[in-house]
Amino acid sequence: MSPSPSRSSSLLGFTVKDFRAQLRQLVLTGAAVAVGVAFLVLSVGGAGALVQSYEQSAAADVGDAAVQVAGRDGAPLPAGSAARAARLPQVGGVAERLTGHANVLTPAGRPLDDRALVTSVAADPALRWQRLDGGRWPERAGEIALDRDSAARVGAAVGDTVRLTRAAGGTAEVRLTGLLDTSASQALGSQPAIGVPYAQTATYATGLRATHLDLALRPGADALAVAKEVKKELGGGVTARTHAGAVEEAKQSGRTMYAVVLTAALSFVLIAMTVARMVVTNTFSVVLAQRARQLALLRCIGTDRDQVRRIIRRQGLMLGVLASAGGLAAGAGACALGTALLNGLADLGPVEVSLMPGRWTFVLGGLFGVLLTLWAVRKPARAASAVPPVAALAASGAAKLPEPGSRALRELVSLLLLVAGTGLLALGAFGGSPLMLLAVTLGAILTFFAVLRYARYVLPPFVALIGLALRRPFGTVGRLSVQQLRANAGRTSAAASAMLVGVTVAVSAVTAIGVTKGGLEEMLASRMPAVFTLDSDRDRVPADALTALRAESGLRVTPVRTAVLTVDGSRTVVATADPAALNPDAEGVAAARALKDGQALALGARDGSLTVKGGAASAAGTRLTVVDAGAGSMLPVALFPEATVYVDGATFERLAPGSAAHLATVLVNPADGTGHTEARAALDRALAAHPDIRVADTGSDAVTVRSMLDRMMLVVTVLLGFSMAIAALGVAATLMLTVEERTREFGMLRAIGLAGDQLRRMLTLESVLLALSGALAGTVLGLVYGSLAARSVTGDQVSAPQVLASSGGTVLTVLGILAATVLTGVAASVLPARRVRRMVVVEALREA
Repeated sequence: MSPSPSRSSSLLGFTVKDFRAQLRQLVLTGAAVAVGVAFLVLSVGGAGALVQSYEQSAAADVGDAAVQVAGRDGAPLPAGSAARAARLPQVGGVAERLTGHANVLTPAGRPLDDRALVTSVAADPALRWQRLDGGRWPERAGEIALDRDSAARVGAAVGDTVRLTRAAGGTAEVRLTGLLDTSASQALGSQPAIGVPYAQTATYATGLRATHLDLALRPGADALAVAKEVKKELGGGVTARTHAGAVEEAKQSGRTMYAVVLTAALSFVLIAMTVARMVVTNTFSVVLAQRARQLALLRCIGTDRDQVRRIIRRQGLMLGVLASAGGLAAGAGACALGTALLNGLADLGPVEVSLMPGRWTFVLGGLFGVLLTLWAVRKPARAASAVPPVAALAASGAAKLPEPGSRALRELVSLLLLVAGTGLLALGAFGGSPLMLLAVTLGAILTFFAVLRYARYVLPPFVALIGLALRRPFGTVGRLSVQQLRANAGRTSAAASAMLVGVTVAVSAVTAIGVTKGGLEEMLASRMPAVFTLDSDRDRVPADALTALRAESGLRVTPVRTAVLTVDGSRTVVATADPAALNPDAEGVAAARALKDGQALALGARDGSLTVKGGAASAAGTRLTVVDAGAGSMLPVALFPEATVYVDGATFERLAPGSAAHLATVLVNPADGTGHTEARAALDRALAAHPDIRVADTGSDAVTVRSMLDRMMLVVTVLLGFSMAIAALGVAATLMLTVEERTREFGMLRAIGLAGDQLRRMLTLESVLLALSGALAGTVLGLVYGSLAARSVTGDQVSAPQVLASSGGTVLTVLGILAATVLTGVAASVLPARRVRRMVVVEALREA
């Protein structure tokens, strides 16, 4: 039977009045929701700004040409395309973009580890797509422009002389006239970049190819019509677009990037909002427990269970609306401030970004905050509606709300989550599954939900453990703090669980990244057949370079020979090398050492046979037996990137004798007793006469990856800081409600001689204990999850305990998280402790 309109109006009026009376108790909880909503707005705005910068940098690389022509699917333009386009009557000028590679030499005469991208500088300033950061454009023979970072690495300034390799061999001294601005360029930003006058590009660049044509139009010409005419003239192998069309095409990949970045950002938002939901649920549970007698009185005067639930849900709705509005305002303000700081202080080149997301983000963000709050109050509302009318006869104060649902079912679900999650963790870390990291992630999620369900049994022991250390320095105050938290195990676990979530995720990420980073050199070294690999611009190493390397006693040199043969009807690169000199722990080396004449390792093939023709093979071909080496089938690629088949030396000599084979590269390992630095110096000495040969160094690769992981760790820690801030608000909200509930207790303690400062210290200790117990439990879980995740990536080649013991950075980061937790607990206690300290003893004792 539905309630009458007058009764519904009275119920709504009571709901609003009661909400206003409880608003002071719910302020910190609302702040937690507001922080989550603001974080959501910032995350979406940040993802959008990142994609904006990506799209604008891609658009900037298009240049200012009215029409741009490019090869289809990245293919080079057909020969003569520039001349044919220039003959069209409406085309006023053509600039052909040429790209290739060269080496920038250090003062010692050795090339930088990365090959430089050579780009042609158009003679017409209006058709130049690169941007200059200083100096002037190179316009004559013997002049170049260089990116700022590479110029600094070789110690050159504008006006100085720089040495480059020449396409025909040898080196050339050129004058550095300008510095290229690569800060916002996708084409030039990831490697050393050289700008050379168009007519001189072939002098320095190997692998020269024409990638684009930039067209200037005659006055009155229509860009779209010219684009169609050019495409018709050059054929179907090219695309021709107007400037606007080229810019739009350049931005296309940004949409995919936006989806990836937004998904990553929203995963951290989801963690923060999960913590916020826990804070709301805990706060409403405590508030409703304190109002159990009032709820029972409502039942006595005729309010049914549905109406009680409706009252609480409406109050949750009002809290969600107010908190979400505050969060949206805070998020908008933070986005506006961030936009001003980025565009005003950061060097973004031609890129201008805005952190302010679109209106739909605010609409959906506010709706998400409201729905989250409603979801969070659902369980407390059900529990409150189950309070029987007879509870009105009980003494005032807090009561324990009945927990809805079947306890046996809850225990069964928790046990299933724990068992399934543990199985997935074991499978991912030790089972050798191809989806190991995914298995560990799913296992961690399942077991963590089980831990949260058992939090009331798990967290109190941590409180007791920390309390042992506090009893001596804090005496009576320390004992009272521990006793209070242990006496209210349910509330303690609920408040500390919010901190548990944030710290577990943070420590898991820090541990996984730290272990991977700490064991990076060992992992790379164990997976690669050699520490150093020679990389020649001509895909072959001169014989005198090999002789010079072998003359160095501190090096173990392994030449890699290759030949292009017909394997099963396809042109295939076949490689061979002496496996005895390779790293024995590298994948495939053991299998290579066991190969017999007529056997092969083939990329992607597990067993069967191959038919090889060409070289010295008979007309019918030579059959090779493929050995199933599992991951060892990747050895051909590890030896030489283009190789897909590996055979032993005798088989290779039979297939490709004499001139059919060439020395593709050389693998070098330090000899016994020779360190990495000494070996690298010996390499540089041996290759002094070969500036066109670079050295790929696993140590340098490890430094690059380690730097990337450091940045990732910083980003993850900052993003998870929002979750910890929300958890701190939850701890503060719990303490504020505790003060309301324990007013008489505090008055009694003051009456028997406990000073106001001692009460304040007791509340501060309780806050720190709440935060630290969740943090310690989260640290233990995070170390386990992070170590297992790292093992799923590195395998058994890296020992997580050893790496953590020797990795000061990771340990310091974890300790920093714990220290931040302590500070969070202290900060959360400020308002409750101030209120207790100002409490009047007589008034406190009057509280019923």
